[in-house]
Amino acid sequence: MSKSTPSGRKKGKDKPNKDRAAEGTRTILYATDLGQHMRPVFRQAIAMAECRRASIIMLHVAEPLTATGMAVVEAYLPSDQYERFQHDGLQTILARMRQRIGKFCEDEIGCCPDESALVSDVVVKHGRPGVEIPRLAEQMRADLIVMGSCSHGLLGHGLLGSTARRVIQSSAIPVLVVPNCRHAT
Repeated sequence: MSKSTPSGRKKGKDKPNKDRAAEGTRTILYATDLGQHMRPVFRQAIAMAECRRASIIMLHVAEPLTATGMAVVEAYLPSDQYERFQHDGLQTILARMRQRIGKFCEDEIGCCPDESALVSDVVVKHGRPGVEIPRLAEQMRADLIVMGSCSHGLLGHGLLGSTARRVIQSSAIPVLVVPNCRHAT
């Protein structure tokens, strides 16, 4: 027989996000585009994780090629080479993320990531960030998404701004958007 809480709700093992949020933040999904202005965002995720004794899952979603880009690749690379190229690219991103975590942890908290339980996982996925970030946050049972407000990556200003907007609009999980725009003068 199930027991009820004082509010009359039955106790259960698998709680919806809003009930998990009441228990506190245990898992933070830090979404990064690997841009040069993401350090303040990661710093905020680290600070929140330390205060709440939470763990961080670091996520990068690699954008798919445009139709034009894909046509160029297909014209020069056989499909098996493209698949290897794509896999190698994701592995390179993963290695870069791990290297950045190590440098940040040494600079900011004085230890290497192996000594810190803050970053529990580093994940690289392929897809549209505005769609994949909320989907993966749900799948990974994150209690909070932390991301930057904008990007200054290869594709120009505002890319992550539109991604942040999409994530906020579609996520059932709370999203903390950290200002990270630095406009060049």
